[in-house]
Amino acid sequence: MSFFPDEMPRPEPDRDDQGFWEACAQRRLCFQACGACGALRHPPRPICYRCHSVETKWVEAPSPAVVYTFCVVHHPNHPAVASRVPYVVGVVEFPSLPGVRLVTNITDIAHSAVRIGMPVSIWWDDIGGGMFVPRFRPAAPSDA
Repeated sequence: MSFFPDEMPRPEPDRDDQGFWEACAQRRLCFQACGACGALRHPPRPICYRCHSVETKWVEAPSPAVVYTFCVVHHPNHPAVASRVPYVVGVVEFPSLPGVRLVTNITDIAHSAVRIGMPVSIWWDDIGGGMFVPRFRPAAPSDA
């Protein structure tokens, strides 16, 4: 069962983020990097912000991640999620991938208990049609 209802709109991959979603379909979290200078970037873009190369490669994200910031959503921004409020939208970062941050949901914890700097681990939300969305939950002590 998906975190959000089936009526929630699904991602529509485009030429720039196709590699991200292909990796997610394999339950791998990968971020785009410049194939020339190695600069990491997310969301994916067609041109490197540092050297302007159009070469790209994909780098797998390590575990763990930590909560960079978050907010608790009390007012649904789409009718499909009205029954799910409140929920947490967070930004997680990966200490060994400087500058890479991902907007996601923090789940399996009371929204009042989420903290900046909290270690989190990935879980894969099967949203159907072969698509998986990376979401995060508090890391088990062995994951942190």
